[in-house]
Amino acid sequence: MKIEIISGSPRQESVTARVATYLQKHLSEITDAEVGIIDVRDYELPFVQKVWTSVDAVPSEWKYLGERMFSADAFILVTPEYNGSYSPAMKNLLDHFPKQLHKPFGIVTASTGIMGGMRASQQVISLVAALFGIASPHMLIVPTVDKKFDAEGNLTDPTFFKAIEMFTNEYIWLVNKIVARKEEPVLQPHA
Repeated sequence: MKIEIISGSPRQESVTARVATYLQKHLSEITDAEVGIIDVRDYELPFVQKVWTSVDAVPSEWKYLGERMFSADAFILVTPEYNGSYSPAMKNLLDHFPKQLHKPFGIVTASTGIMGGMRASQQVISLVAALFGIASPHMLIVPTVDKKFDAEGNLTDPTFFKAIEMFTNEYIWLVNKIVARKEEPVLQPHA
């Protein structure tokens, strides 16, 4: 199983990326999944002109990104809040690819403020629905992110672990339910 964490902040000194780094390490320790990070800072994508509908349709300079996007079984979107919404860079990356039909999504927002990107989380729910994905209802909202994670993505506030554990447990449950059902349908529609 492949989980891709999309780190949505384009800022070089992103504090949001700290959460993505932590989640990659944590999920790799508690699951057998292959967990990667797609960092928008690594891909200076142009504004979307057309949707890349297959790996073969992805231009050569973005082929590696395309392979990762198409092979992912599930995603976690990690975004800062920009004017009450998610990162435009993350949206631009997602817009280059087709709908993510029936794929599970975890939603994580982070901010140096006390609201933790709460308004952005509500916008990301709509984004996941527009992608035809399935959002885990338990989101991870990270207020004062700079005081909870260090620059290497280590948790510095142990009291926040309970929130992380709740998010990852619920996300893993959803991923297991959806991916397992894709592989082995339980019910068949009548003809």
